[in-house]
Amino acid sequence: MSTRFHTTYHVRCPAHEIEARAQGIAVEQSVEMPLPAITDARVLADIVGQVTGIAELGEGAFAVKIALAVETVGTDAGQMLNMILGNTSMHACVSLVDVEIPLAFAATFGGPRHGLEGLRARVGAGRRPLTATAIKPQGLPVPALAELAHRLALGGLDYIKDDHNHADQAFSPFARRVPAIAEAVRRAGVLTGHPTRYVPMLNGDWGRMQAQLRLVRDCGIDTVMMAPMLSGVATLQALAREWSEMAVLAHPSMSGGGQIAPDLLFGTLFRLWGADALIFANYGGRFGFPPSMCASLSARALAPLHGLRAGLPTPAGGMELARVPELLDFFGPDVMLLIGGSLLLAGARIEQEGAAFHRAVEAYFA
Repeated sequence: MSTRFHTTYHVRCPAHEIEARAQGIAVEQSVEMPLPAITDARVLADIVGQVTGIAELGEGAFAVKIALAVETVGTDAGQMLNMILGNTSMHACVSLVDVEIPLAFAATFGGPRHGLEGLRARVGAGRRPLTATAIKPQGLPVPALAELAHRLALGGLDYIKDDHNHADQAFSPFARRVPAIAEAVRRAGVLTGHPTRYVPMLNGDWGRMQAQLRLVRDCGIDTVMMAPMLSGVATLQALAREWSEMAVLAHPSMSGGGQIAPDLLFGTLFRLWGADALIFANYGGRFGFPPSMCASLSARALAPLHGLRAGLPTPAGGMELARVPELLDFFGPDVMLLIGGSLLLAGARIEQEGAAFHRAVEAYFA
């Protein structure tokens, strides 16, 4: 028998249909064809998915556990996503809630190359939480974006990232924007003595992204951001593997829809495929995962996993300075708080508000 790993799905259907639905998922996620048409004994024994458990959850929902063959995944993150959800993602009544991560997967994909500790070390943070903000809005010309980044960096924040919708637009070309903001943040760091990192957003196909990475490297930048569900999880894997000197923040754009449980997607899968920091929509913000989901996501990102480095939970999405003590109570020290629009509302006092944010985090665990 081939080595198998287990996936768990939540399925909504009438009770009398669940066994057939479960068997349908097992077949769909393995061979995708009528079993009587398969004559190869090895395929039937080793490759066809196996239903290993069905548990009633109540209110018409069931947990279905499927054993899939490790060898069907290969070494590609996109193929892994295909095998664990793929065609089944087109069934609105099914969501993926858990995946067992075998040692073979950890060795194949490698997890974060820097992770929590590496991101702390980049900014000399010791054991404290990290601070981050975003440069907004898109549409501003490059000099205005650079000036905004400079003012934010004067507040002593750890990471200042592009907004995720900064791409290669005519009003802010990547080749002009990134060097200008990198220099603005560097100048602020000379004044503050704090090694604030600028995090540009990568986009486009892998060829274009590699050209962006070469420019980023030439600007002395060592931390970047990409959206795995936009650019592809295989691109995240390639970025972590081929540009291992770069720490990678994973942005959540296009990760909604409920087909994959957020704690699994961010805390386990993005981490497995190479993301160092995991940006997610925090409870009480604009999008609002419930607190239980945020706690589970953070726990997954930090949990021991076959020797992989811990990912850095990064709650975001409408966070405010006044909530810093509450959020640190909730997440503890192993977190990066990302406050964007709330800081930008400070206007002329943006440096002071940024500094207040950073002081609040530094003081909390002093």
